Amino acid sequence: MSTFAIDLAKRPQVKAFFDPDTNTISYVVKDPDSNAAAVIDSVLDIDYAAGRISYAHADEIIEYIKQNDLKLEWLIETHVHADHLSAAPYIQEKLGGKIGIGEHIITVQETFGKVFNEGTEFQRDGSQFDRLFKDGDTYSVGNMEVLALHTPGHTPACMVHVMGDAAFVGDTLFMPDGGSARADFPGGDAGVLYDSIQKVLSLPDETRLFMCHDYGPNGREIQWETTVSAEKDRNIHVKAGTSREDFIAFRTERDKQLQMPRLIIPSLQVNMRAGEVPTDEDGNPVLKVPLNKL
Repeated sequence: MSTFAIDLAKRPQVKAFFDPDTNTISYVVKDPDSNAAAVIDSVLDIDYAAGRISYAHADEIIEYIKQNDLKLEWLIETHVHADHLSAAPYIQEKLGGKIGIGEHIITVQETFGKVFNEGTEFQRDGSQFDRLFKDGDTYSVGNMEVLALHTPGHTPACMVHVMGDAAFVGDTLFMPDGGSARADFPGGDAGVLYDSIQKVLSLPDETRLFMCHDYGPNGREIQWETTVSAEKDRNIHVKAGTSREDFIAFRTERDKQLQMPRLIIPSLQVNMRAGEVPTDEDGNPVLKVPLNKL
């Protein structure tokens, strides 16, 4: 754990945007002492069957930022998502800001560059992003210092971003009745995920945790905010007292029963490029469908 001092007295304003098509929650996070803001895990709309991309979700975020006279400084990707496409470059074009992701994006690019048979023109060095975060790195949103924690297991590049009393956990954790994310993607590891979750649960009990996804288990309404204390008390997969061995056994067996995410093929191609859609030799946007690779 970094020596970074978490300031629970600094309480950023958090506005959530839920995308029902992918069950993703995006966030606009405002520094409480200025008009500076960050966007976490934005969504680009895609009708995969029709091959059409649109921007309604991103435009809603853009309009909110404009209406509230916010200055967008960062567009943060908690990881390379496999279930939705990032709208970061679209929002960046409209409002500015830097796009950031964990430094292990390079591992993801190497892995899926092979899966999608990308040529040498596809850079596998993370250079598509403005900032690659290392574990324990800090950066600022206005006057608010932010801590980036490397939390692999779901993917190699997963990061949790701690902003004041709020932490944005990506797919490291779900709501207490949702448990944890899968660990069977290439580069995933259930034991490593358990260790990462313990890192998150070592944050102060009062820390607010914001999820990247929620699926409304047992028919309840969609939720996205909880606390470290609630996760330790009630998380159905990894509450306090759950052993590493038991978690690995459960997670491994559970993952065998899961189907691939509906949008994994377009999502990976776009998100490993920092949200840019790949193009063919004539410059036309195009997606590949590799067979029997995933």
